[in-house]
Amino acid sequence: MRSKSSSTIRNSRAARTAAALAAGSLAFTLAACGGGGDDNDGTKTGGSTASSDSSGLSLPKLNGTHLEVAAVWTGAEQANFKKVLAEFEKRTGASVTFVPAQDPIINFLGSKVAGGQPPDVAMLPQPGAIKQAVDKGWAKPVGADVLSELSKNYSQGWQDIGKVNGKQYGVYYKAANKSLVWYNAKVFENAGASEPKTWKDLLNTAQTVSDSGVTPFSIGGADGWTLTDWFENVYLSQAGPEKYDQLAQHKIKWTDPSVKDALTTLAQIWGKKDWIAGGPNGALQTEFPASVTQVFTGGDQPKAAMVYEGDFAQVNIGETKAKVGTDAKVFPFPTVGDTAPVVSGGDAAVILKDSKGAQALAKWLASPDAATIQAKLGGYLSPNKSVPNSAYPNEVQRKIAKALIDSGDDFRFDMSDQAPQAFGGTPGKGEWKDLQDFLKNPANVAGTQQKLEADAAAAYGS
Repeated sequence: MRSKSSSTIRNSRAARTAAALAAGSLAFTLAACGGGGDDNDGTKTGGSTASSDSSGLSLPKLNGTHLEVAAVWTGAEQANFKKVLAEFEKRTGASVTFVPAQDPIINFLGSKVAGGQPPDVAMLPQPGAIKQAVDKGWAKPVGADVLSELSKNYSQGWQDIGKVNGKQYGVYYKAANKSLVWYNAKVFENAGASEPKTWKDLLNTAQTVSDSGVTPFSIGGADGWTLTDWFENVYLSQAGPEKYDQLAQHKIKWTDPSVKDALTTLAQIWGKKDWIAGGPNGALQTEFPASVTQVFTGGDQPKAAMVYEGDFAQVNIGETKAKVGTDAKVFPFPTVGDTAPVVSGGDAAVILKDSKGAQALAKWLASPDAATIQAKLGGYLSPNKSVPNSAYPNEVQRKIAKALIDSGDDFRFDMSDQAPQAFGGTPGKGEWKDLQDFLKNPANVAGTQQKLEADAAAAYGS
């Protein structure tokens, strides 16, 4: 996500609704071209004849146009996205520069806007960030061509997440299933452990793994967004979708008994120091990428047996010798209440400098052509229903992608991503910091609730 994805996430941090979206988290523009003179959208003109690929996607010729796209993605995620941009350049003649951003991206964009140099497009990992960009007057609505592409390729739910006050601003390019637990298959085999289906099963599996001499869980607590994802899965399954929506909108307080129940449940794992690699203090110094890789390095004696996080963890697993589907396996986040939780995240492309080129890039990112390129590279899921399932590089990812598309509109988006960024998306503040403090002291349920409510009230203005 934060991506949240990571910047993975956030990544990081995209793309965060009902309890059955199995693929969720949750990334998601150029001008007319040419030879001389500028047209009224600030781009050079001269060769604006549209071209279409064999897929039928029509894009304008944009020779001489330069665009900037800002995102928080790093490493393989950034490199793979650049390949998508390279194909856009090839088809249109435009040039596109990737601008590395910092979290929180709204603050980064604010400095760019203040300096008179905003990027043409920004990949925003939170619906709350899209709303902020609209409220500040930075974001521009997409045009008819983009709307048409969205209508062809996206369920209504994924279109609606990108809307503010009924207007379409966001094009969700990237999705994330944030309800998965990855595990070291050899460790499970040696311990005689099986994939759990319920929370009680998960506790039993953790004890079995611990008894075999391997620490059960790796937690990337240095990145607070991973902790919000833990909470959201427990809360959605235990409290249910209606309560989830109410808390996401701050229509109920964080001092509600349902929050107490979820934190108490989380403490059944977070409160066992010997179940967490490095203990709570070690987890709070472990960033998300390391939380994944330390599960799949060290042979059958890694630092931990399991790590909770979304499908995008495959990018980090790929940095080890472990093979997804063989050495690295995955199971759905266990059922805590009546239903298994599935929380989605994602990243949306938002236009900040409106032009023919910017609109063309938004259209490209809404197309199956663009998403298929990145799908083949792994560590990526698209909410675009026109992307062929065969594009995904392994059976694990194909199943996750199919579940996402099959779920239609039946999903819940990441709660913290729906919140104002001051509460749900800022390192060292709000929910991220409050849950880090809770990881350090899981006995302090009431105090954590009070702090969460105080921070939420300040951010929501209520």
